[in-house]
Amino acid sequence: MKIVCIGGGPAGLYLALLMKKLDARHEIVVVERNRPYDTFGWGVVFSDATMDNMRQWDRETADEIQEAFNHWDDIELRFKGRTIRSGGHGFVGIGRKKLLNILQARCEQLGVELVFETEVDSDEDYPDADLIIASDGIFSKIRGKYADTFQPDIVTRPNRYIWLGTNKLYDAFTFDFRKTEHGWFQAHIYKFDEKTTTFIVECPEHVWLAHGLDKADQQQSIAFCEKLFDEGNLEGAKLMTNARHLRGAAWLNFQRVVCGQWWLKNAHGSHVVLMGDAVHTAHFAIGSGTKLAIEDAIELTRQFQLLGDDAAHIPEVLAAYQEARRIETLRLQNAAWNAMEWFEVCGERYCDQFEPEQLMYSMLTRSQRISHENLRLRDKEWLEGYERWFAERARAPAPAGRATPPMFTPWTVRGLTLKNRVVVSPMAQYSAVDGTVGDYHLVHLGARAQGGAGLVFAEMTCVSAEGRITPGCPGLYKPEHTAGFKRIADWIHEHTDARFGIQIGHAGAKASTRRAWDGIDQPLPEGNWPLISASPQQYLEGVSQVSRAMTREDMDAVKAQFVASARAADEAGADWLELHCAHGYLLSSFISPLTNQRTDEYGGPLANRLRYPLEVFEAVRAVWPQHKPMSVRISAHDWVEGGITPADAVEVARAFKAAGADMIDVSSGQVSKREKPVYGRMFQTPFADRIRQEAGIPTIAVGAISEADHVNSILAAGRADLCAVARPHLANPAWTLTEAAKIGYIGVQWPRQYRTAKQQMESNFAREKAAQAAAVAASAIHQPAAPAGGALHEPAVAAGSV
Repeated sequence: MKIVCIGGGPAGLYLALLMKKLDARHEIVVVERNRPYDTFGWGVVFSDATMDNMRQWDRETADEIQEAFNHWDDIELRFKGRTIRSGGHGFVGIGRKKLLNILQARCEQLGVELVFETEVDSDEDYPDADLIIASDGIFSKIRGKYADTFQPDIVTRPNRYIWLGTNKLYDAFTFDFRKTEHGWFQAHIYKFDEKTTTFIVECPEHVWLAHGLDKADQQQSIAFCEKLFDEGNLEGAKLMTNARHLRGAAWLNFQRVVCGQWWLKNAHGSHVVLMGDAVHTAHFAIGSGTKLAIEDAIELTRQFQLLGDDAAHIPEVLAAYQEARRIETLRLQNAAWNAMEWFEVCGERYCDQFEPEQLMYSMLTRSQRISHENLRLRDKEWLEGYERWFAERARAPAPAGRATPPMFTPWTVRGLTLKNRVVVSPMAQYSAVDGTVGDYHLVHLGARAQGGAGLVFAEMTCVSAEGRITPGCPGLYKPEHTAGFKRIADWIHEHTDARFGIQIGHAGAKASTRRAWDGIDQPLPEGNWPLISASPQQYLEGVSQVSRAMTREDMDAVKAQFVASARAADEAGADWLELHCAHGYLLSSFISPLTNQRTDEYGGPLANRLRYPLEVFEAVRAVWPQHKPMSVRISAHDWVEGGITPADAVEVARAFKAAGADMIDVSSGQVSKREKPVYGRMFQTPFADRIRQEAGIPTIAVGAISEADHVNSILAAGRADLCAVARPHLANPAWTLTEAAKIGYIGVQWPRQYRTAKQQMESNFAREKAAQAAAVAASAIHQPAAPAGGALHEPAVAAGSV
């Protein structure tokens, strides 16, 4: 094949040398705008996994890169006059110029033609090429030319950053946060060779503007940064710039690039494929731009090796390449997005509120790829010190030996103290008889109360027969309903130390449907009742009943039903009450613009749409005992254009806080069938985090929280105050006790009747953990040495190339 690589960055150079190794007969040329052995930029970082991959494909290059690496193990935070350091993170860094020089020399050694000082404007400059690699960077001309085919989604982020360097050397990956009269700046600092350090300064747009940096030239910007970070950091050392890559701008906005299509066939019959930053970017907060570029080259070569490295196989190879890389790339971009967003909001969201200890934990876990137990593997001493710090502030008892994990610290609100931070979510069981809970619910809820959770919620309990989702849903509108719940509350209080919560709601336009196993959201085959909601609505288009808009008389009647149900919940002995204002049910239908098209004072702006839900909340709070907590469940994101957004959710939370809510239970979705949620572990936690910090109210995190590691990570980072766990509790009523044993925490109390099983479970998990550790150790003996650390030491936080 005749292969042309447009752009001599890591992607183009590494692909060229790998394909030349695969078959020396390939004619390969790399065209680069810069001079020979001359490039820009400061340092890049690699993970051990990437280096292992490179070693398998070209050991000569990998060995030379490894020799040039600088390794460091620690991350250091400088914040509010304090310095905190955590180890075990295993970074390896190299100068970008050194890396490219190594790749250039290897290309020449293998017979790849390198053409320098040549600007390529079009792929059509090479009409006889079989394959054109468009590795021409984030501002790719090739991508721009074929934008309709490549479908680039380019998002310009709000923060400003300037990429500098210094000759001062640092022995840790250092993050330095500085507050000015206009807001916060942060520096990302890491050494990449024996005499040079990368020094990236970042801040929000409004802070940048307030300091007049939009009017500053490059030298004025450097002088500003030198002064800002001088005391306790630079201490007289100078900052440097390499301006050619800045295209004349001192401060940049990061651009996130995602492409829907990665390759095409041009008018001359050449196949063009995007690679590296031309097809995807990862923010420097996680440092994976170079990693992605190198692994693009490896995967494309692998596909040629598997499917045939000749021109006839190019379409098949490129299709397989795109499919293979898309998932891994999106996974890493999502982690980078989380890390990027953390730095974009850390000043306003965390820096003023958090103490240094918690900011350090939050920063280390910001990408959601590094978890609580992973931090224990990296630096056990630091993590256990942080657990003790967290437990002291939660006034947790201090047992001998191991510190109390965050999930097992108590939580007090009003007159109620929960023994731990685990909540059994309200989960519909569709097993009530005419609204009355019976033996099934006693066993179901009683078992989960015995299973170790601090708070156990019954499923959404309806305030009227017409407010039920299905005929199998429980209610609190008859005396026998109250008696049924009192039986359960009394049993939980007598036999466990858990607390019991009831969530009250009205299904609105989603009422009068079948039990889930008979057809979720499908209308009843017979016996349907009339539906009401904020506006006329049909939840399933062409299938569901159509609700009618509530009148003022309807509103008064339903509000009275909520008040009566709240009184009944108190009479039944519930310790906690939650008002359901989420998931498209009645009160939610007023809040979301997707379901509220009213033209009166209850429609239009968010403040109007909140009017009726707040009326109901205030009426319920007035009769609910003052010493008992009350929370509100909301949908923080409708996942539909034009619906509720996370920014709206902050305003919703502020309104309920002002009305007297103690906590916001933060869920999302289920308002419209047009929703397109983005799922993943802990996928709704960022909404709880944002509401907690910006609205200043405690939150409950929900959604794909399935192990102790998730709960501890969320709580320790200050992203929520409680964690609600649903499906894992369905699968295992003793989920909380089981997870304690899994992480080796023996300080949790079991029911007296079950204590003989406690030690056995703890011993079983301890043996499993020891066996896994032995297997990993045995495997490591037979593996080639990694450049830094081991498989567990993939960088948690790093800066890379843009």
